[in-house]
This record gives sequence, structure tokens and C-alpha cells, in this order.
Amino acid sequence: MGTFDGVHLGHLRLLKKIVGDSKKEELESIVLTFFPHPRMVLQKDTDIKLLNSIDEKAQLLEVIGIDHLIIHPFNQEFSRLSAEDFVREILVEKLNIKKIVIGYDHRFGRNRTATIEDLIEFGKNYGFEVEQISAEEINDVAISSTKIRNSLKKGDVKQANKFLGYNYMISGNVISGKKIGRTIGFPTANIKINEDYKLVPKDGVYIVSSVINNTTVYGMMNIGKNPTFSENENSLEVYFFNLNKDLYGLNLTISFIERIRDEIKFKSIEELKNQIETDKKFSLSFLKIKNE
Repeated sequence: MGTFDGVHLGHLRLLKKIVGDSKKEELESIVLTFFPHPRMVLQKDTDIKLLNSIDEKAQLLEVIGIDHLIIHPFNQEFSRLSAEDFVREILVEKLNIKKIVIGYDHRFGRNRTATIEDLIEFGKNYGFEVEQISAEEINDVAISSTKIRNSLKKGDVKQANKFLGYNYMISGNVISGKKIGRTIGFPTANIKINEDYKLVPKDGVYIVSSVINNTTVYGMMNIGKNPTFSENENSLEVYFFNLNKDLYGLNLTISFIERIRDEIKFKSIEELKNQIETDKKFSLSFLKIKNE
């Protein structure tokens, strides 16, 4: 049970244990998560951005081997459910739970008042086992979704990727843009993210990759307002290396590999073109070394 935002390395030990135990005991593994994020409902003034869309989370959990992902709607009514009502109505009556693997400090129920000790008592009453992950085990991997969010807000995708155990990604549709990149020799795909809650890394230029027609292609993404052209709205544009293909209408997943630089306002188009060429050379050199 939990939000599992990011499905990061800190979650991995718990998730792998659930998968292993379920196979050993001939049970089915379940992750029960909530949407919207509880903070979106209970702290509406908090503009929290999430690391994963629902689809991304489902894909990551499937790769780990989780049998079932259950996304329970989180609203004010659900938040008022007492801990015992939650255990009885959701875990026991709906999910027929046999075993729960949970962190030592997990709290749940209305106002998060119930502790793991309460859960163990409920287990005795309702016939399920509770196994806790110790503080030592959890603290071995001192990773949190908050740390990852903070890294991405600073543009430190390298650190975020280290915490996640995979490259941070965004997904969206390729939409028609102003076609400025095409006019200067660097055609770009404009990405529109469908989820307004998805966290976008700090403005700047990044080395990225995407899988298009089952082939991994690399490129550079610019996040920002294109100050050289005095635009006002933030955009996400990807220039793919050695790719001459109409991408309009495709839904692409873009993975972040490395940050190159801040977004810059150039004095001329020629100066911008020279910088993009420099960024491209740096990126290709970086990727060659990384992939060797």
C-alpha cells in the first residue's frame, strides 16, 4: 500500500520481496495505490507534481513482476475511512488479503493514526500475516520521491536517474509547433504532456532518447520559452539525431540522460545555430563514451 511515486530504488526491495513471497506461497502479488495523490485532495494548496503518470507506474510495476496494480480513487470520503474499516472493507472483503509486507513506519487510516502494531492486531482478527521491513533495511536505501523531485527541479537528472534506477521519462503527443527548428536546420518534435500533474525537469537543454518503431533514437530536448524568439509559453521540443520521419500524432516517451546547459537567449539566429551544433557534438561524444 502506498503512492509509490517514481517506483524508485527505495521501493524496489519491498516490491521484489512481495513478488518473491507471492510466488513461494502461491499467492498473487498486489500493489494498492491511490489517485489522485492524497496531498492533491487533502492539501489543495500544495502544487505537488508527480514523477509518474498512471500508465508509467503500471508499466514499471509490470516489469518488476507485480500481478495486479489496483488504483483506488482517493477523495475526502475515502480519507475519512477508519483504519479498521479500511482493512475490513478493502483489504479483507475485496482483496482477500493473506499477507502484507510493509515498512516499519507505515501509517494509515483516517488522519494516518494507525501504525504497524495496529495492522498486526487486525491481522490476528481477520486472518492475514503482516511482515515488516525493518528500519535498517529501508535506511540502507535512503531514497525518497521528494529527493528525486528536488533533483529534477534543479535539473540534476543524473542524480534523479541514480535514485530511480532508470532514466526519468515524460510521455506525450507530438503536436504541431511553429516550425522554427525546421527553418534553421534542426527540426523538432513538440511534445504535449497529457497529465498536468506530471513533473517536468528544470528549463534547459538535455540529452534524451526515445523508442520509435522499436528502435532507440537519441536527441536533444529543450525545455523553456525559446527566449531567442521571444516566446511566452513553456514548450518541450526534441531534435532527434539522424531521424527524417513525420512524427505528428505519435505518443512518445522521452527518457532523460544528461543535462547539457541552461536555456540561453542568443543575439542572433546564427549564434543559436552554432550553439545547437556545439550541443549536438557534445551529445554524440557523450553518448559514444556512455555506450562503449
